[in-house]
Amino acid sequence: MRNIVLISLLSALCAAVYGEPMKLPAGVTEAFAKAGLPLLREKQRIRDFSLKTLDGSSITLSRLKGKVVFLNFWATWCPPCRAEMPSMEILYQRYKDSGVELIAVDIMEKPQDVRNFLKNNPYTFPIAMDADGAVSGQYGIQAVPTTFIIDRDNTIIFAGAGSRNWNTPAVFIAFERLLSREQ
Repeated sequence: MRNIVLISLLSALCAAVYGEPMKLPAGVTEAFAKAGLPLLREKQRIRDFSLKTLDGSSITLSRLKGKVVFLNFWATWCPPCRAEMPSMEILYQRYKDSGVELIAVDIMEKPQDVRNFLKNNPYTFPIAMDADGAVSGQYGIQAVPTTFIIDRDNTIIFAGAGSRNWNTPAVFIAFERLLSREQ
């Protein structure tokens, strides 16, 4: 009995220090794996932030609790970032009314440079400005693009660097499974 109590205490301590073990239904895990988006072994709490958007409004990550958040760090000078943005727009348009919020965080560029980029690339998802790089530093960004998927409980379930095509049937199935599980 004493060993069981010690094991339980150790498990609780590890969860508190290292994060909670992932407890998603097999269908979600499998769908994300088939889409080439392997989920983290453990959920990680978000690192909250508030950033201004290009239109002057403010986005606070913790206020999006209850939605699935697609958080992407990027820059206009980055060819892989530019390559994946059209598919991000398709994903956003497809799921924005179903509980998905997409935030593209531009890292350390002048707002006018981003506005100039958007003149030829009229994306409709919010563009947040990380002017001093503090938020990208919080998230340990070492390469762009880097994307995080955050569940409705404000926990990170996916983190991945590199450009992806988000406009595929497998990605759609993964998001649909995640959304249906969490409603």
